[in-house]
Amino acid sequence: MKMTKASIILFTAVATFWVFACVAANAAGGLALNFYDMPCPGVYSAVGNVVGEYISKAPTLAAPLLRMHFHDCFVRGCDGSVLLNSTKSTKAEKDAIPNLSLRGFHVIDAAKAAVEKVCPGVVSCADILALVARDAVHMLGGPFWNVPMGRRDGVVSIQNEPLTKLPPPTANFTQLRSVFASNGLDVKDLVVLSGAHTIGTSHCTSFSNRLYNFTGNGDMDPSLDKNYAAELKIKCKPNDNNTIVEMDPGSFRTFDTHYYVNVKKRRGLFQSDAALLTDYDAESYVNTELQFPSFFADFAVSMEKMGRIGVLTGSAGQIRKHCAFTN
Repeated sequence: MKMTKASIILFTAVATFWVFACVAANAAGGLALNFYDMPCPGVYSAVGNVVGEYISKAPTLAAPLLRMHFHDCFVRGCDGSVLLNSTKSTKAEKDAIPNLSLRGFHVIDAAKAAVEKVCPGVVSCADILALVARDAVHMLGGPFWNVPMGRRDGVVSIQNEPLTKLPPPTANFTQLRSVFASNGLDVKDLVVLSGAHTIGTSHCTSFSNRLYNFTGNGDMDPSLDKNYAAELKIKCKPNDNNTIVEMDPGSFRTFDTHYYVNVKKRRGLFQSDAALLTDYDAESYVNTELQFPSFFADFAVSMEKMGRIGVLTGSAGQIRKHCAFTN
């Protein structure tokens, strides 16, 4: 069918607009809220429907999906490298000790499949992971934050990098501040993002040293509330590698401010939680979240900020066809 002169002009105008929109997005760091408005407007409903289906049946998946996004961004930036499977020649991040307890990869795969049906080869796995994390938290009553789009997928994933890039649950405040600062995040971001521990569970091995052998002399961490320690000892015996406990007892399926109540009472599960009370600025932020429930607004800001760490944009990386494999 022949195009009229008016049609050609309209087509050229639309194409030119899209080119300039992409250039503008790249100039601003490569991410934009309207990045998929023209090439894939259905991405949000496709991802949201998948997340809704899974989280409504298994709400405990929300925490590991949020954690997966965090682990992705802190290692090589938010490039979906945590989603890649190991190959015969290279072990991937997924097989690193800090990531062995991650779960929910099937949710990412399902979301990717749903998006591919709507607009194949357009949306990256890194963007899908960022959306899944946001939607999962929101389904547990948490905030709904902006997720600028335009990330591209990395092609490298190395097993030993999470060990040096992710803050361990045993980290002191100096270590925490250093890791967050290396990713462009400040002390407020550190305290606010630690609030993600309001949902989810943990294996006893992540904190058992606080109960039985804190300094190597069979002692307990003095910064841990004694009554809470006694409760944990009932659940977690020495050398228990299998038992899991709630990170925010009684509220681990609801995204709320109760985490900070626990921290203030010296009932934070990890050493990294207790560490927030060892720094003046960090403790001030903990007190702020207790007195003025601004946590949701602050969490939204910090999550959007985290989602921009080390992103690949433009022609860098690729758009994977399947999130577990490079093209």
